[in-house]
Amino acid sequence: MNGVSRFGGAETRRRFVLRYRSGEYRQEEDVIATEFALTLFVNGEEFSTLVCTPTYAEDLVYGFLASEGVIRDVDDVESIRVSLWTGTARVQTKSGAVLSPALYNKRYIGSCCGKGRQSFYFQSDALTARPVEDPVSLSADDVFRAMDLLDASSGLFEETGGVHVAALVREGQLVLARADIGRHNALDKIYGHCLRAGERLSGTAVAFSGRISSEVLLKVAKIGVGVVIARGAPTLLAVDLAEELNITAIGFVRGRAFNVYSHPWRLADAKKAQGAIEGA
Repeated sequence: MNGVSRFGGAETRRRFVLRYRSGEYRQEEDVIATEFALTLFVNGEEFSTLVCTPTYAEDLVYGFLASEGVIRDVDDVESIRVSLWTGTARVQTKSGAVLSPALYNKRYIGSCCGKGRQSFYFQSDALTARPVEDPVSLSADDVFRAMDLLDASSGLFEETGGVHVAALVREGQLVLARADIGRHNALDKIYGHCLRAGERLSGTAVAFSGRISSEVLLKVAKIGVGVVIARGAPTLLAVDLAEELNITAIGFVRGRAFNVYSHPWRLADAKKAQGAIEGA
């Protein structure tokens, strides 16, 4: 079980700030997102330090280890002990293998999409990111509904403005949402929950509060979800990876508009335009 943190397990703290409004300064109380360092040990050796929001810590650890390729499912874990008081998570895997963080953090260059473009990967990405075959179909209204559900679950962001939020949605319903100061952590918390709960991923999409970077796109692929819907824009590398990994990347969801950057065949009402984007 998670221990009590030095922050009492709180994801926010209150502090007095000097606020400037309407031409004058006032001292007022503000809500600030907690930033917490969780050092992860695997089989007795220090593996990584995750700077995170101190909630759903076990989900975060499971999701991070699966994303890094250290484990494939929960059965690979012999034991896990998280102490937010000491800021540590200790995991014993059934293999007991001693891991080299340098090996998992090593970058190499691969060919993207089989078209000669070069992409940078962590070694763990090549091991764990696979094309997503889910034939989930959405409408434009489903896209807007996904962002509405994300917004409705973004209480911590509304309070602090200092976190990222990720939500897993299916057929217009919220499956779960997680917030964290780290955008990768929010996705790892979703991944960890799905692993531990045996959550069915077919028919789901990930809604995300930020931009779609290559790291975010790879996290979505590792979770096994075929659609990512984001408030912000993607990077070019993220779009190339989305094409390669069979993921529909939707960005710039603002008002009643959005852009589809890859695999528009999952949008039932966009099939007429599919030829245009594929021929570009």
